[in-house]
Amino acid sequence: MKHPLLTAVALVTAFGVTAAEAPDTTTLQVVRVTAIKQSRSLLRQPVTVTTVRQAELERLNVNGMKGLSEIAPNFYMPDYGSRMTSSIYVRGIGARIDQPAVGLNVDNIPYLNKNAFDFDIADIERIEVLRGPQSTLYGRNTIAGLINVYTLNPMNYQGINISEEITTNGSWVSNFGVYAKFHPRFAVSVAGNNYRDKGYFTNRHDGKKAGRGSGDSGRIKLVWRPSSVVNIENVASFTSSEQKGYPYKFSETGEVNYNDECRYDRDIFTEGLTVSWAAPWFTLSSITGYQHLADDMRMDQDFLPLSYFTLRQRQKENSVTQDIVLRGTKGSYHWLAGVFGFYKHNNMQAPVVFKEDGIEHLILDNINPKLPNGMRLGWDDDNFTLDSRFRQPSRGLAVYHRSSVDIGRLTLAAGIRFDYEHTNLTYSSDVATSATMYSRDIPLMSTPIEIHDRGRLGQTFRELLPNFSVTWNMRNSAIFISASKGYKAGGYNTQMFSQILQSKMMSVMGQAPELDVDGIVSYRPEISWNYEIGGHFSCDGERVYSTFSAFLIDVRDQQVTVFPDDSFTGRMMANAGRTRSLGAELTVRYTPISRWRFDLSYGYTNATFRHFNDGRTDLSGKRVPYAPSNTLFLSAAYRLPINSDYLHAISFCPTLRGTGSIYWDEENLYRQPFYAELGASVRLEHSLWSLDFWGKNLTDTRFDVFRYESIGNNFFQSGKPVRGGVTLRIRLDAGEMKKLHDN
Repeated sequence: MKHPLLTAVALVTAFGVTAAEAPDTTTLQVVRVTAIKQSRSLLRQPVTVTTVRQAELERLNVNGMKGLSEIAPNFYMPDYGSRMTSSIYVRGIGARIDQPAVGLNVDNIPYLNKNAFDFDIADIERIEVLRGPQSTLYGRNTIAGLINVYTLNPMNYQGINISEEITTNGSWVSNFGVYAKFHPRFAVSVAGNNYRDKGYFTNRHDGKKAGRGSGDSGRIKLVWRPSSVVNIENVASFTSSEQKGYPYKFSETGEVNYNDECRYDRDIFTEGLTVSWAAPWFTLSSITGYQHLADDMRMDQDFLPLSYFTLRQRQKENSVTQDIVLRGTKGSYHWLAGVFGFYKHNNMQAPVVFKEDGIEHLILDNINPKLPNGMRLGWDDDNFTLDSRFRQPSRGLAVYHRSSVDIGRLTLAAGIRFDYEHTNLTYSSDVATSATMYSRDIPLMSTPIEIHDRGRLGQTFRELLPNFSVTWNMRNSAIFISASKGYKAGGYNTQMFSQILQSKMMSVMGQAPELDVDGIVSYRPEISWNYEIGGHFSCDGERVYSTFSAFLIDVRDQQVTVFPDDSFTGRMMANAGRTRSLGAELTVRYTPISRWRFDLSYGYTNATFRHFNDGRTDLSGKRVPYAPSNTLFLSAAYRLPINSDYLHAISFCPTLRGTGSIYWDEENLYRQPFYAELGASVRLEHSLWSLDFWGKNLTDTRFDVFRYESIGNNFFQSGKPVRGGVTLRIRLDAGEMKKLHDN
C-alpha cells in the first residue's frame, strides 16, 4: 500500500509529469530569458561578478541577500533595523536612506524602491552580484553595482521542493515549490515562504524581544513558448511581513530599553512580463514590470524609556517600468540597443509627535536660558504633532547602446546612455499648539502656534553615461581594462520637514530664523568614474578558478547620510564634495578532487573624503562611513559518499566571514574594528532529502552592525550571537516522483 503522502505528491504532479514526457514533433530552440542584456557569458564580460548558485545558497544557509555579505568581495549588506533598512555598500559606495546605490532585478524585473530589497525568497536558481557601475545598461541607481536574482524555471525543472528550518531561538522558516510542465510549450510553478523570527535581544522596558517578526510570500511563474522563437514569461509575487521593535542599545547602559511602540509592516505586490523573440540576426525582448509597495513604520525616535517623540511613516508607492532591448550579432560584431522608461508615484504621511520630555528638553531648555531673569516659557499641551504629508511622482526615460568587436583575441567595447529623469515633491506640513509666557510663575500671555506650510518642488536630471573596455581573451581566461561612468539621481530629504516645522515654530517665538526649505531638503545627483583592471582565469583542468580586480573610483557629490545637530533627530542626505575609493578584489575556487572544494573571497576598499566640509568641520582625508575596509570569506566543503539505501553522502562545511573596520560617522570618532564569525554545517544527503545541522558565529564574537547619534545620545545594534539550527529539505523531481508513482 502506498504511503498517503507519496500518493498525494504523485497525484498533484501526475499530469505535469506525464505531459512533460509526451513526444513533441517540433524541435524547440533554446530561447533564454535570463541575462537579456548580456550577449555572452558574464565570465567573458569586462565586469567583476560573483555568481552564487542554488546548491551553494543551500549549503551556506542563505535565504536572502543579506546572507551574500562577504561571499561577494566588497559587498556588504548589514543585518540591522527592520526590513525597511536595506542598505548595501559596494566598494565604499552605498546609501542608508532614499534611493539605492545598487540595483536589483528579480527575474529581470527592476525593483526601484530599496524598501523592497530585504525579503526571503524560495527556490533561487542563482544570484549574480555585479560590482562597479552598471549605469550604461541599467541606468539610475546602479552606481555601485547590480544584483540579478533568478528563480527556478519550470521549463527546466519539474518537481516538488519542501523545506523546513528551525533555529535555537525558536524561529522557523518554511518553503515550498511545485513545478509542473503541462505541455512541452507551457509550464507553471507555484512557490511560497512563511517565517517566524523570535528575535535575539530583549527590550528591558516590557521584557519582550525587540526585532521579532513574521511574514509570508508567494510566487506564480508561467512560461509559454508559443513557437520555437518566442518565449513568454510572467511572474507574479506577493510578500507580507511585520516586525515588532528595533534592538538599538543605549551606549551608556548597553541595553535595549525604550517605551514607545516600534514596528514595521510591509506589503509588496510585483508583476512582471518578459517577452522575447529570436530572429535569425537579432533578439528582441520586452520587459514590463509593475510594483505596489505599502508600508507602515512606527518608531520611538529617542529609543529611551522617556517620552521625547515618536514617528509614524506610512507610504504607498506604485511603479511601472518598461524596457525594450534589441540585441544582435554579425560576425565578430556584437551590439545591443534599448529604450527604458519608468513612472512611480509615492504618497507618504510622516507625523512626528512631540511628547513631554521632548518639549521640555528639546524646546524649552533651548529657550528659557535666553529669557530675562524670572521669565520662563511653558507649553500648554502635553504633546503636539508635527504633521507632514508628501506626494512624490517621478518619471524617467533613457536610450542606450553598446557595441563590441572581436579582433582576434582582443575585444573592444563601448557604450553610452542618455538618462532623463524628473521628480516633484508636493508637501503639506501642519502644527497647531500654544505656549504661555510666565513671570515668576504668573501667566502673562498665551501665544498660539499654528503653521500650515504648503509647497511644491521639482528637479530635472539629464546625464550621459559612457563606458569603455578592452578585453584580452584566452582559452580559459580573460583580462580586461574598463572605464565606466556611474550615476545616482538626486532627490529630497522628506525626513527633514519635522525639523523645518520645528524651526518655524521657534521663529514664531522670535528664537530662530526661518530655514530655506529647498536648500535643506534637496540634494544633488552623485556621479562617479570607475577605472578597473580585472580578469577571470581557470587552470589545472578547471580545478582552479579565480577572478581578480583592482579599481579606482572618483566620486563627485557623493550622497552621504548625516545628522543635522544635537537638537534634532532627523536624518538627511548631503552631498560630499569629492570622494575617492581604491581597492582590490580576489576570489579563488579550488576543487582538487570531487570530494573537496575550497573557496576564498577577499575585498579591500580605501574610501576617503577628498574634499568635504559639512559646515562645521573640514572632513577631508576622513574615511567614508558605513562601508567596510575589508571583507573576507573562507569555506572548505568535504563530501563523503556513502553506499547505502538510506543515506547517500555526508558533507562538512566550515566557514569564516570577516568584516571591518567600519567607521560610523563622518568625523571617524566611532569605529567597529575588524571581526570574524565562524560557522559550520553538517549535511546528511539522500536523493530525496537532505538534513542540515548548522551553526553561525560559533565563537560568539561581539560586534556592532550599526551605530548612530540622536539628540546627543549614542546608540548601536549588536550583531547576532551564537546560534544554530536544523534544515530539512525534500526535493522530488519528475523522475523521482514517477518512481514513487509506479511503486
